[in-house]
Amino acid sequence: MARYTLIVGTKNWSSWSLRPYLALRAIGVPFDEEVVQLRRDSTADDVKRHSPSGRVPALKIEEGGRTHLIWDSLAICETLAERHPEARLWPVDPFVRAEARSYAAEMHSGFPDLREQLSMEFVRRIPTPDLRDATKAQIARILEAWTFALERHAGNGGFLFGRFSIADCMYAPVVSRFRTYSIDLPPLLQAYSDKVWSLPAMQDWAKAAQREVDSGLA
Repeated sequence: MARYTLIVGTKNWSSWSLRPYLALRAIGVPFDEEVVQLRRDSTADDVKRHSPSGRVPALKIEEGGRTHLIWDSLAICETLAERHPEARLWPVDPFVRAEARSYAAEMHSGFPDLREQLSMEFVRRIPTPDLRDATKAQIARILEAWTFALERHAGNGGFLFGRFSIADCMYAPVVSRFRTYSIDLPPLLQAYSDKVWSLPAMQDWAKAAQREVDSGLA
């Protein structure tokens, strides 16, 4: 049996680390975690010891006497989907699956102003800043995308594509950002946000993030 070790950054801040963590929790296999503290003088060196890209997360897979390393959130999630097809981390229907992949890729490569102005502070509540027009437009695009997916697919499970999928993993940090900065959501999207937030994996992440805040690590 393979042994998984997920290397993540400080949980209150590391949105990219949250995504594969949720995927691993969804497939239900045991895994170890190593947390690299971000925003420290030693952070760059600490991360580089684990990840050739100099970024977290990274996933170490020990199997058959060999160790394999995957870095980048989406690459890790895709690898887990391939290795655990029984978890159905992507929709079964090929066209719905292609749509879900489009959602994940758009999140992976886009929304720079939202990331900058609404940086992840997972367990903090912060007043809504004076949003730039670009940030407002990016929020509007996310709300439009969520609405489109939920109206078409949510009936069989309540997530973006019915069952929980990598698309939900990719947008989970946005759920936390909207909560942190009190971004108003219409009822359909608030219900989706609440569903993601209430996942046991999200709550466990929140407890760990709160411990970081309480101990002065974040």
